[in-house]
Amino acid sequence: MGLGIVLLIVLVLLMVGVAPAWPHSRNWGYAPSGGLGLLLLIVVVLLLLGQI
Repeated sequence: MGLGIVLLIVLVLLMVGVAPAWPHSRNWGYAPSGGLGLLLLIVVVLLLLGQI
């Protein structure tokens, strides 16, 4: 398993974890998952380009 695939799996799991589901994090909005989503998008593009 390559480094890129492991990184992709970890980022997807983190995306699930930062969803605003708990009462104390509902007022955060989608900022944490939005930032992590951007990072996930960058990793996917790098994987498709063969840079990772």
